[in-house]
Amino acid sequence: MTLPNADDFREKLHQWFAEDAAKGKKHIVVSAGALHRAVGGYPARDGNHRMRTCCVVMNIERRPGDNVVDAPPSGFGANLVVRFRLPRPAST
Repeated sequence: MTLPNADDFREKLHQWFAEDAAKGKKHIVVSAGALHRAVGGYPARDGNHRMRTCCVVMNIERRPGDNVVDAPPSGFGANLVVRFRLPRPAST
């Protein structure tokens, strides 16, 4: 199995944003663990996963009005949880 990259995490996150916005939801709460599982490659028995990349993508996608609900001390881990506002602002 090919390990996911930043684009894979970004595409899945944007898919979730679009699906929930289309349902009229005003926010979506995403954990890094759930996002990584949805994209694939996590958990990995050998520890070879891309959790740090997943968390970096989640943080890059944060905009004003989004909130970190929970985060591990390092800032990178499966229990990073972000509440994203919907609909998302247009990219600049």
